[in-house]
Amino acid sequence: MNNTYSCSPEDFLKNSRLPVRVLEGEQAVYDEIAGIMVDTIVKNGEGRTVFICPVGPVAQYPVFVEMVNERKISLKNVWFFNMDEYLNDDDSVISIDNPLSFHAVMEELVYSKIAPELIMPVEQRIFPVPGDERSCDKLLAELGGADCCLTGVGINGHIAFNEPPAEGESITDEQFAEINSRCLDIARETIVNNGSRKIGGALDIFPKRCVTLGMNQILKTKKLKIYLYCDWQWGIMRKIALEPPTRVAPASFLQLHPDSEMVITKQLLNYML
Repeated sequence: MNNTYSCSPEDFLKNSRLPVRVLEGEQAVYDEIAGIMVDTIVKNGEGRTVFICPVGPVAQYPVFVEMVNERKISLKNVWFFNMDEYLNDDDSVISIDNPLSFHAVMEELVYSKIAPELIMPVEQRIFPVPGDERSCDKLLAELGGADCCLTGVGINGHIAFNEPPAEGESITDEQFAEINSRCLDIARETIVNNGSRKIGGALDIFPKRCVTLGMNQILKTKKLKIYLYCDWQWGIMRKIALEPPTRVAPASFLQLHPDSEMVITKQLLNYML
């Protein structure tokens, strides 16, 4: 068996090509993400704070909202750049009524729950827009880039919807790391994995297109952490950590980031084939 999948948990930690930290369980992941977000805002004081925000994981948002409301932390100078969104076949954004809508998740879990006197203006709640993706890149650059990105990882190693290149697609690792925000096809692995978990395996109605922030924008984030806590992430966890950085597993580019970390749960670490 490939040593990527056969080495012991101890050897995995010893041989990882990027920093790895182990948390007790899944709830600890959500608590930590919320805590880092709040701490970053408080540390920046009246200065601007910019986050690149995932919808996956999402259970950190109720914890974040509770902390913000209880401590009366103003978000007036905080910017949320959401990573991505599903698209219809014509590259229009899916309806907010769609159960897969990331816009709906952010509205339900964050924006509608924070006290009105604390919430940031609507203009500071950003999603990449299909057909005008580069305006998002430009705004992010004008703001000085993101302070941090605390996100999950797809089954094929994607961050946001930066899917590995399709077979036969001509692009180097260096070019892939510099790719900007764009619309693209969702990989079959992602459709099957997300569709089986989110809409009961109704893959024929699962979106085939998406819009996403680019690897360029994500890798320019000052602090970049990926959180893995699902059993189906065990294989990609090992590829990201133990094999050289490659466009075939995009999250492996964290190995080249100056302030990156992989955070995993004890259960995921100790799982063995």
